[in-house]
Amino acid sequence: MTTTCTAFEALPLGAIKPRAWLRDQLRIQADGFTGHLDEHWADVGDDNGWLGGTGESWERGPYYVDGLLPLAYLLEDERLIAKAKRWVEWSLASQREDGSFGPPMKEMASGIDKNHDWWPYMIMLKVMTQYAEATEDPRIVPFMTSFFRYVRRTIEGQPLLEWAEARGMEMLLSIQWLHRKTNDAFLLELAEIVAGQTTGWTEVFRDFPFWRKVEQWDPKTHVVNVAMGIKAPGVRYELTGDAKEKEAAHRGIDSLMTYHGQAHGMFSGDEWLSGTHPSQGVELCAVVEYMFSLAQLARVFGEGRFGDILEKVAFNALPAAISGDWTSHQYDQQVNQIMCNVAPRAWSNGADANVFGLEPHFGCCTANMHQGWPKFVSHLWMTDRAGGLAAVSYAPCTARAEVGQGAERGTIAELEVSGSYPFREAVAISLKLSRPASFGISLRIPAWCATPTLTVNGERVDLETKDGYAKVTRLWESGDQLTLDLPMTAKTEGRNLYAASVERGPLVYALPIEENWQLLTKRERFHDWEIYPGSPWKYGLLSGAEFAVETSEVPYQPFMAGQSPVRLKTKGRLIRDWRMEGNSAGTPPLHPNADGQPVVDLVLVPYGGAKLRIGGISRDRPPAGSKTPDSRHMRCRFRTSSINSRIS
Repeated sequence: MTTTCTAFEALPLGAIKPRAWLRDQLRIQADGFTGHLDEHWADVGDDNGWLGGTGESWERGPYYVDGLLPLAYLLEDERLIAKAKRWVEWSLASQREDGSFGPPMKEMASGIDKNHDWWPYMIMLKVMTQYAEATEDPRIVPFMTSFFRYVRRTIEGQPLLEWAEARGMEMLLSIQWLHRKTNDAFLLELAEIVAGQTTGWTEVFRDFPFWRKVEQWDPKTHVVNVAMGIKAPGVRYELTGDAKEKEAAHRGIDSLMTYHGQAHGMFSGDEWLSGTHPSQGVELCAVVEYMFSLAQLARVFGEGRFGDILEKVAFNALPAAISGDWTSHQYDQQVNQIMCNVAPRAWSNGADANVFGLEPHFGCCTANMHQGWPKFVSHLWMTDRAGGLAAVSYAPCTARAEVGQGAERGTIAELEVSGSYPFREAVAISLKLSRPASFGISLRIPAWCATPTLTVNGERVDLETKDGYAKVTRLWESGDQLTLDLPMTAKTEGRNLYAASVERGPLVYALPIEENWQLLTKRERFHDWEIYPGSPWKYGLLSGAEFAVETSEVPYQPFMAGQSPVRLKTKGRLIRDWRMEGNSAGTPPLHPNADGQPVVDLVLVPYGGAKLRIGGISRDRPPAGSKTPDSRHMRCRFRTSSINSRIS
């Protein structure tokens, strides 16, 4: 087996730093759960097995530090760095003569009695690779080499099982990372063995068999396994170069969104894949793992589609499941979420799965959610393996990398991205170079943008897009300024049972419901809350009504319904026959009854800021005798005339 060059190469942790609203998100995260969880939740506290204690010794410690560590180094927060280094130093010191490390295996059983459970090591290895990139600590490469030699000696007799079998691609990532550092031949040998023991995700996604809501356990339908597994074809492609792997990644995403897709860019999964109904949930663990998988697919294949999806999930599904102050979160979120309380729902998991709290339903998300924003930041830009740079997302940041080829190789480029994207349409990119150099800047052109424009130093540049990217190659000089305008038009996307979602750019919009937060469990810091509606939710959009875009200053926390920096104003009426079903919003009526209801103003806000919301609103006809606006004078409007069309 040999390695295949990927389209892009990720920059090391710390080469990209967040700015503006994105840095604020990381700061809020640090001041909330991530910076203080170990002080208030014993599972990742001082007695954790990965700190030498006798407490939880399986996945929760590695999960937590997998987000804590990149957050600490991105913020350059010495308090958080010290916290993260405790886990790293203990793991390094725990390595035995045979190369193994970590807590004693008997404390990590997880139902596997006679074989190693390789799964928690896979997470900790990802921690180690990030730590090595951020610090250049010379101990990490020999540490990982010794461990992987141990794995090579033992894994055929003690193969991947259960969670490790479904998630073996996570180990492959670390093997490939180390091989790029050392070029040790045994690592490719090991990679082939691990790939062979991992669930055959390529075959699952190429001929996807799960066409409806899953009612019983299967590891290939567990939503977090699926969110991790979608990267497997990309990871295998790096080993084989086989075109079927790329095909499998695309077909898998297409199938997931066809049979289980939700408006926020995720596929459903309130434990297992759960269909397209907007009141089905999706697990927060799946959200952050899907984001990481999409970043890897963008790196391997260099296609803009993966960045499009990554942004949609990051800007909608991620903030929706976490309180604005990062002190409570949900296990499951719903697109149509009218109430968050302890109550049975048509889900695979418990009655408390959608409350906001410390550990609703199960603690995996409490430990794992921390990687979402930090890993998003660390993959905003990549190198293109030809001395150039490639944009994966336009969230505000600074990035530093070597550019240029030949005599210009080694030129240091620093770029700064500003403009408050995705809350605004214009992206400004400024360059600082250690010397002038010729190289390409590949700009991702989102599929939702029909008329992008680019100027360099005020002069218009024609864009030719291939695979979602427009590459601009020229002699760049320090001080060059790029302005990329990405016009956003409000539109509807067809969904479940003639439903539709409202989108503008990468943001999904929802009708916010007034939130009445009621204390469920009080603790020293991280409380549990139920949320009940304080305003009506059964509204339908008036067919033919246009959207008016309103903007305001981007606040410290833009993902709060009451202070959204961008909103859509439109018209609607109350739908009389939209009912609750099983403690959730029922299916939006096929033939909504709004007879006698007055037309009212509706204000839609970005989905991620509304913790109670209708991301699916029935569509209503205009009242008899009213005039429908002339489409020639409307910038954006719904283009169907049927009362059956609705948003979900």
